[in-house]
Amino acid sequence: MGFRGRKRMWMATVAITIAAVAAVIIFFSLSCRVNLSKNVHGTDIPASAEPSAGIVADTGEIRLLFGGDMMFDRWIREKAMKKGNAFVFDGVRDEIRGHDATIANLEGPITDMGSKSIGSEIGSRDNYLFTFDPGWAKTLAEEGIGPVNLGNNHILNQEDDGISQTRKYLDTAGVSYFGDPTSDNRISILEIRGTRISFVNYDEFVPGGEEKAMTDIRQARASADFVILYAHWGSEYLPVRDDVRSLAYRFIDAGCDAVIGSHPHIVQEKESYRGGTIYYSLGNFIFDQYFREDTRKGLLISMTIDPVTRGFSFRDIPIVLKVDGSTAVYVR
Repeated sequence: MGFRGRKRMWMATVAITIAAVAAVIIFFSLSCRVNLSKNVHGTDIPASAEPSAGIVADTGEIRLLFGGDMMFDRWIREKAMKKGNAFVFDGVRDEIRGHDATIANLEGPITDMGSKSIGSEIGSRDNYLFTFDPGWAKTLAEEGIGPVNLGNNHILNQEDDGISQTRKYLDTAGVSYFGDPTSDNRISILEIRGTRISFVNYDEFVPGGEEKAMTDIRQARASADFVILYAHWGSEYLPVRDDVRSLAYRFIDAGCDAVIGSHPHIVQEKESYRGGTIYYSLGNFIFDQYFREDTRKGLLISMTIDPVTRGFSFRDIPIVLKVDGSTAVYVR
């Protein structure tokens, strides 16, 4: 064989060797990718898959979302009659679905009574008499909101019949609640992945509110891993009062892990106290108060609980109330 023949044979051998090595590399690369594309249950997922927005990631942590005042009458009712109830949550739905539960204040009764506040003069008595269409109970269930707080200054706007209907519609829809001022059973308990979380209420606007709250805290503390008090207190549109601050401290001292406030319709300060966390007011969640910048900007707070260490933390999520009746996460 001549020199040129031997050279061609050598080059062919090198090419075959390189191709074989490349094939081996590609095979192992694909094998690794397939192996990495198995989740903990052994089922195939895309190699680049990440938890979808609005889905609770399976990390073992418990995630709770808290919002402020929800009012579904007046302007909100008018807009919902045209667009449907669900649209008011369009801008916050991903946040809600990214949590195990969403807790907020139901600022009025759900009844079959006609609205007096629609079209009423601002500042008149009828303007503050709320009733929410029965369809809202189903909407709350479908959106994943509950338990809801009933301990506030508008829940008795339609008197005893109003709160009786509220319980009926919420029960039928499967929405839990706490803070009923007409009942001795005021506590709601969630059990999430083996962790018991109790929700109690303080309502400044009912006689003996503090004593009832203290009784409920003691009862909840005896059987729960976490106790969270949702308060309806303070002065509208004003900073935190000294008596409210002192009361928040007493609730923490009595055994609460966190105190979440509503009613002032503006976001107020937060602070830590003896291992507990206090948010004095989250402001509005769903409301038609567009007359001031601070009443249009509310706050959602995301609470993450480690069920093993019993540690917890909070993340603030600013929201904005839009004049079309909906609420959205605030993007700067």
